[in-house]
Amino acid sequence: MRQPSFFIPHGGGPCFFMADPCGVWSGMAAFLRDLPAMLPQRPRAVLVVSGHWETDGFAFTGAEEPSLIYDYHGFPAHTYALRYDAPGCPALAARAAALLAGAGIAAAVDPTRGLDHGVFVPLKVAFPDADIPVVEMSVDRTLDPALHIAAGRALAALRDEGVLILASGMSFHNMRGYGDPRFTKPSEAFDAWLTLTAEQPGAARAEALARWEAAPAARLSHPQAEHLLPLMVAAGAAEGRGERVYAEKVMETAISGFRFD
Repeated sequence: MRQPSFFIPHGGGPCFFMADPCGVWSGMAAFLRDLPAMLPQRPRAVLVVSGHWETDGFAFTGAEEPSLIYDYHGFPAHTYALRYDAPGCPALAARAAALLAGAGIAAAVDPTRGLDHGVFVPLKVAFPDADIPVVEMSVDRTLDPALHIAAGRALAALRDEGVLILASGMSFHNMRGYGDPRFTKPSEAFDAWLTLTAEQPGAARAEALARWEAAPAARLSHPQAEHLLPLMVAAGAAEGRGERVYAEKVMETAISGFRFD
């Protein structure tokens, strides 16, 4: 059965594994825990596009037992001892790289790189047993939206092979804006545009996403695009209309997640 593709928020650092007395992250955690119930069946493997890994061309982790990269700073000591010992899948990494190469897109397999927190933190919530093989995919350093849409289109065949494509980022990612009520309305304006765009059919969606910088409050919401580009891959891997499956105000900003079938 064909797997959908998703754009999911990964939260802030190891936020789901820290004390959260005000419940800032409880809604997002609940969405991630419910993710398996949104799938037609258990995935054979998960391909996670992370905004925390930029490379020249695209890259895929090829380790059989990927390590973890604790690429966050200033958090409690126990968060640097978190474990997520999911197996890798070198065959999937090679298959994905070959699909991109076949579409004329530069891609490589990195046999040593581990999984960063944009991957293991949300997966530890969604698939806590860590028993599904995981491959991480980078974003291309050019941050070209059309290139990432094309990469998603090339990877679409994986969905018919039981692979769940998860794009891990944040629909709003301006570190100065979190917790600042002055960013609430700009984030809502961008979120409204992003939702309307995601809900369009594939061709119209791709055209609009390629021009995302023209959206309302686009650069206020994403001074750098690395946390938005994973969405382009997930959207490119589907032709049907997208659906917003998560929406919440987090730290004074509008945050959303999307499914593409």
